[in-house]
Amino acid sequence: MTSIGGAEMVDWNLAVATATRLVRPGPDVSRDDARAIVAELRAHAKASESHVREFTRMFPEGASEAHDTPVLVVDRPGWVRANVAGFKAVLTPLLEKMQERRASMPGGAVLGAVGGKVTGVELGMLLSFLASRVLGQYETFAPATRDLPAGTGHGAGRLLLVAPNIVHVERELEVAPHDFRLWVCLHEETHRTQFTAVPWLRDHLESEIQAFLAETEVDPSTLLERFREAAQALSGNKTEAEDDAEGGRSLVEIVQTPAQREILSRLTAVMSLLEGHADYVMDGVGPQVVPSVAEIREKFQQRRAKGAGRLDQALRKLLGLDAKLRQYKDGEKFVRAVCESVGMDGFNRVWTSPNTLPTKAEIAKPADWIARVHSKTES
Repeated sequence: MTSIGGAEMVDWNLAVATATRLVRPGPDVSRDDARAIVAELRAHAKASESHVREFTRMFPEGASEAHDTPVLVVDRPGWVRANVAGFKAVLTPLLEKMQERRASMPGGAVLGAVGGKVTGVELGMLLSFLASRVLGQYETFAPATRDLPAGTGHGAGRLLLVAPNIVHVERELEVAPHDFRLWVCLHEETHRTQFTAVPWLRDHLESEIQAFLAETEVDPSTLLERFREAAQALSGNKTEAEDDAEGGRSLVEIVQTPAQREILSRLTAVMSLLEGHADYVMDGVGPQVVPSVAEIREKFQQRRAKGAGRLDQALRKLLGLDAKLRQYKDGEKFVRAVCESVGMDGFNRVWTSPNTLPTKAEIAKPADWIARVHSKTES
């Protein structure tokens, strides 16, 4: 990435350093237990492949054997480093655009140096909050990076399992560790299957994200005004009517342009589909291989609904993470309704092309998606 006077728009190294300094330590685990947990998670990830493929009837294109995407069992700092690399890869076009704009401003080089430090610290604080909450992640836009072990930087993506977080939650819920670890792996393996069996999906998501970023206002005064609106909404300095008009939007939503909101609507529908499908699969496979799946699901849903303390809830609202929780719920209802109506093969028509993906409205009304997609293919 080009930089002004050697300074990037985001100090990525500072982001990593800040996050690793602030992130909370994981649960107490002996060295021997840690090795055993890592080995078990790797084994569960491998076993999940056949379980998910058989249930979904989705198979990686051009691959008759195991997935060629790596499985990484990481700690919280490892998750931070992986996601900083991913953010850098995805945000590069936008940051270069902003750097070009800043270069034409008086004092642009100084602003770039200072701004990069500030943004690095802010990103690090955000990542430190998330690093203790993510159980697993299929990193779709994983770049090659020297920050991770050799051979793990594949363009096809990476499957990350965050061992300390999985152990923390299984202890908190007081569920069988073996069952819970496999249950988590089934969810994340479903995501890996989605992207390896549907080759156009990654490019489609990337194009939508880049379109979203291309619409970002790079004029400082415009951004400042949008952040002022966000601050007013979050501080309660809006009237009740104004709050209703905003619809309780998060900071992320408030600073968007109208064009970005249209793109976000499509992205929300896709993410609801992907997350809901993964939840549906993990519970569908569960009774066969996870004896305590009903207990795990009940306790996990209660944990999701309850959330943590008031600060945690405020941060979730600020960052729009409450919307992600709705994606799990709404998406799972959509997948379940479609499968019950037209079966798994009928549902799998959703992966035919971007045109067969459900809209945000169809996520809420699965019958409308069935009527649109199945009437076209059967006419």
